[in-house]
Amino acid sequence: MGRKRAVRCSALCSEFIRQVGAGMYAVIETGGKQYKVANGDVVFVEKLDAENDATVDFKVVAVSTDDGFKVGAPYVDGAKVTGKVIKTGRGQKITVFTYKPKKGEKRKMGHRQYYTKVQIESIEA
Repeated sequence: MGRKRAVRCSALCSEFIRQVGAGMYAVIETGGKQYKVANGDVVFVEKLDAENDATVDFKVVAVSTDDGFKVGAPYVDGAKVTGKVIKTGRGQKITVFTYKPKKGEKRKMGHRQYYTKVQIESIEA
């Protein structure tokens, strides 16, 4: 059995990988968390106060365009990410079990977190 040789990527191949990886994306902030999004992405965020099919705007922390990468302090001026609310619901139930050893004290609870499913429609920088 011979050793496998590493295949070197030609200049054309590396250029193709760079172009496919390139594209406009943004880092948005909502619900105390940050999400990396691109056009057409569907993200599950913390529950928003919006009806189904409503449009929402997000705070943009950073944005990547063909011109380069911009980071805000704390937000990028003039950048805007718009999304459409698809639905609001509750996640799967998780079981929370607490106990104190040697005391016979235990408690079992369940929890379902609310979420909002949003489709990213546009990124403007």
